[in-house]
Amino acid sequence: MNKICKLLLLTLLSSSLYGQNALVWGFKTQGRVYSSPVIDEHNLYIGSNDSCLYVLDKEKGQLKWKFQTEGEIKSQPLLYENSVIFNSTDGVIYALDKQSAALQWQFKTEGEQRKDIWDYFLSSPVVNNGRLVIGSGDGHVYSIDPKNGTLIWKYKTEGIVHATPLIHDNKVFIGSFDGYFYALNEENGSLIWKFKTVGDAYFPVGGIQKGASLYKNNTVIFGCRDYNVYALNTETGRGVWNRKEKGSWVIAAPLVIDDVIHVGTSDSHRFCSLSAIDGTEVASYPLNMRIYGEAIQYENNIYFGCFNGKFYQIETSKGKLKEIFQTYGSQKNYYTVFDKKDHFHDGFELYGQDVEGAEKKILDLGSILSTPIIDKDILYFGDSDGFIYALKLDKRSI
Repeated sequence: MNKICKLLLLTLLSSSLYGQNALVWGFKTQGRVYSSPVIDEHNLYIGSNDSCLYVLDKEKGQLKWKFQTEGEIKSQPLLYENSVIFNSTDGVIYALDKQSAALQWQFKTEGEQRKDIWDYFLSSPVVNNGRLVIGSGDGHVYSIDPKNGTLIWKYKTEGIVHATPLIHDNKVFIGSFDGYFYALNEENGSLIWKFKTVGDAYFPVGGIQKGASLYKNNTVIFGCRDYNVYALNTETGRGVWNRKEKGSWVIAAPLVIDDVIHVGTSDSHRFCSLSAIDGTEVASYPLNMRIYGEAIQYENNIYFGCFNGKFYQIETSKGKLKEIFQTYGSQKNYYTVFDKKDHFHDGFELYGQDVEGAEKKILDLGSILSTPIIDKDILYFGDSDGFIYALKLDKRSI
């Protein structure tokens, strides 16, 4: 364990005395981590903006191996048979042997690009029926043989595709920054239908940035940069309902539990629960910063991370929001952005003259854009300070 991780461990373990969950281990990469982890029996796999895919011992956080690309790795890797498959901003999709890190195949797209400074993710690979499907910054949706990396089909949209595909009933559902949501034939990539988002005065094209979720096999639900959450009929592409989150994007794919969806927002700074049937609001939890990563359910509770560097739990039985962890960067830098009342302090402008400078201050909080994963009461995620964390959940909070 290097010096900075020892310091992190001491700092965060001591803070567990004040209500934080105990840190099992922390691992520092050399770049910001927006990637979401995936695990198997023994290992954790995650990418970093330092261009490396990391494989860590799940129990101890020790590095087993890393593989360097020519770009940032900002999506969730996929485990398929004996391979780990992932996307990089160098425009290449890689498949590596899970044990040896040997390159099995690589697929070159027509190149990656980034929409703007808030375009934090790449499309994550999904496998179904022996086909890998993934989006690209070159505007295509690709279907690739996951065994050898050969192209099966590709479909061209008119915008960057950083959304992760959802595959159901022989259809690929995916959004694009061109403002359309697509249903493609899983076998040959032909268009079944496409839905044009409404748009807004400030974002007339809309733009679909991340993923979608399925509700009861006949409704697909996703958020858009035109401030709307949409629910569409999976067969026809016609609208079931839409709800406008005024002045706020909805980026993450919603978490669906029974007849309710749960999702965070950007500039309205809240986590909300909506009816999956008609979009009406069920519950709202105010925060002081954005949420871009997906929420997950574990032991009947909901967990998600925030740009303020804090991790939250919602006790669904009580409808109560609880802060359960604060990243090292957030502990260190929180008051460079917020005051003692958790509001932006005087002089800090999120969208003022120096937008990029303000965004850097936010990211220096150890923002959590990574979607967590929980296994055996251990919660794993990455942060924008470059750390990967494993936390032991307090059973009293579960």
